Amino acid sequence: MELSTTSPTTVLEPKKAKQKYPEARVIVLDDNFNTFQHVANSLLAIIPGMSEKRSWDLAIKVDKSGSAEVWRGNLEQAELYHEQLVSKGLTMAPIEKT
Repeated sequence: MELSTTSPTTVLEPKKAKQKYPEARVIVLDDNFNTFQHVANSLLAIIPGMSEKRSWDLAIKVDKSGSAEVWRGNLEQAELYHEQLVSKGLTMAPIEKT
């Protein structure tokens, strides 16, 4: 019994890099009418996993720096949180895609 030396071969396509879901940043801007309390409470109510301490730290950063990134993640979620924070009266930067 002889083995064939001309066996068919399969050419595999190189794996394509998986497309990541678009990511985005949600940024709150400083203004002259929202209080620290309102900013902190809004972040606490809307951003999942936000602690009371972190919400206050971010409210202070917004005041001192003029802005603060309050959330980063998938674009669809960013759009939702952005819209909800706007509805609370916060001044928001346009969503930044990363």
